Amino acid sequence: MSNGVLFGDLIAAVCFILALKGLSAPRTARYGNWAGAAGAALAVIISLSTGHLQHVGLILLAVVIGAVIGVPAATRVKMTAMPQLVAIFNGVGGGAAAVVALVEFLTVAHNSSLISAGDQVATVFTILVGSVSFSGSMITFAKLQELMTTRPVVLPAGRWISSGVFAAAIVLGIVGVPVRSTGLLVVLMLVSLGLGVLFVLPVGGADVPIVISLLNAFTGLTVAASGYVLGNTLLIVAGTLVGASGTILTRLMAAAMGRPITGILFGAFRAQVGGPAAAAENRPVRSGTPEDIAILLGYARKVIIVPGYGLAVAQGQHTIRELADLLAARGVKVAYGIHPVAGRMPGHMNVLLAEANVPYEALLEMDEANSELSSADVALVVGANDVVNPAAKTTPGAPIYGMPIINVDQAAAVVFCKRSLRPGFAGIENELLYDPKTTLLFGDAKESLGKVVAAVKSL
Repeated sequence: MSNGVLFGDLIAAVCFILALKGLSAPRTARYGNWAGAAGAALAVIISLSTGHLQHVGLILLAVVIGAVIGVPAATRVKMTAMPQLVAIFNGVGGGAAAVVALVEFLTVAHNSSLISAGDQVATVFTILVGSVSFSGSMITFAKLQELMTTRPVVLPAGRWISSGVFAAAIVLGIVGVPVRSTGLLVVLMLVSLGLGVLFVLPVGGADVPIVISLLNAFTGLTVAASGYVLGNTLLIVAGTLVGASGTILTRLMAAAMGRPITGILFGAFRAQVGGPAAAAENRPVRSGTPEDIAILLGYARKVIIVPGYGLAVAQGQHTIRELADLLAARGVKVAYGIHPVAGRMPGHMNVLLAEANVPYEALLEMDEANSELSSADVALVVGANDVVNPAAKTTPGAPIYGMPIINVDQAAAVVFCKRSLRPGFAGIENELLYDPKTTLLFGDAKESLGKVVAAVKSL
């Protein structure tokens, strides 16, 4: 390998490190994204410029096909569908690493002396974990897209089936190192694909974003392992960075949920998973008009806004920013309470509000928001449900039990902007909707908030 290639790999690796550093803060996230893209582009150029590369025409054709599919998908995706896109892209990465490892094995399978023990271990690991990442990510996509139920799916004897498939995958992986059989590796891939499905099915509700993060870490590890198989240092560096950062993020999110990772992944096997939440038995709720809400907000001293997925669905981030600006002009102190797992992926609400140029200083993390709510006149909940649901503190056995929430019930008054009384993503009732100090504003978030904006202007 020439010094020029080594130097180019070093520059690309530095770009990846700078990308992670930049993405750690909202102010530098855009620059971090550009740094990562520059590193990836440089890596591709270096790979294409090496003299030993074969089938360049087919590689370029694959690049063109991928660009034709990927560019429109990334540019046209709505903010509400961004988590699904992340899940698909992550899964494709893991699946690609598994296929590359299998193909690399096939190229030298005729001469086992060319395959070292380390290479074979890396190949087996890549096929196993990459296949789990691919099929698991496809299930998370289906859950987020609501192509299937978002609630945990526990098959009859599911614990034993999952344990059996996991054991079979491990045994096949162990046997696959010394045996070095193509057929055995293909069977390992199929069993691992099934394991990925069984791994994600029991996960539901607010736990899905954590699983996406964990699968992202899996993909990073498979990329690093495939880099070892291919003898590509840059893949090892990039995959290790993704694997490490994904693992750290998974642990941080689990801590924010107040639950161990094992409880998130396997809790459905221990808890009784019921059917859909029962409909409210004609229980009375207090609803208000946009004019009522405008008076409540316009004459408040402090308002804490808690955004959720419903705000993203309605694309109401610009309207909520306009409302906040109007209230601030009237002397109302306005801040946003951001739950770590609000929405469908980590940082979903931060990205959504940044799109509307909401000042980052106005975003309060959960603990900070909770310290402010007891002195708030109004907590305005827009499209959030599970992250403010008191069942997380009061209902053992609930899917979200033990998860720290934003304590909007501590505010003097609560306003819920909701389409209906339907439960949130976790599928459980929210008793706060029936609290006497809660006022519901029914309707699409953007449309409803627009009417509140007009009413505040007329005060």
